[in-house]
Amino acid sequence: QVQLIESGGGLVQTGGSLRLSCAASGRTFSGYAVGWFRQTPGTEREFVAAISWIDSIPRYADSVKGRFTISRDNAVKATVYLQMNSLKPEDTAVYYCASGDTSSTWYRTYAYWGQGTQVTVSS
Repeated sequence: QVQLIESGGGLVQTGGSLRLSCAASGRTFSGYAVGWFRQTPGTEREFVAAISWIDSIPRYADSVKGRFTISRDNAVKATVYLQMNSLKPEDTAVYYCASGDTSSTWYRTYAYWGQGTQVTVSS
């Protein structure tokens, strides 16, 4: 059983940066994909970014392209990061990392989820 733990959320002003981390325990991410999603009250989880350990090709939602970067720790293979720059108030949400077989944009394809970390961007 894999457990995912997110960290790095917090309060930041518009234009600021945060780096989220997703750490796995129980197994590594090798051979799997990791996705970041976000959710605000009353909405479905929204795809943000994903990366596969197989092809290492990152995928991004249009709303975050050029501002967010997903990366992985190739040495330990148990941590994935989401660097968020030029943050906007509309980026405010609970951010979740998830692990699955493919780097899909659909949240239901991911089997394992972290508990989420709050990101708040003030205007």
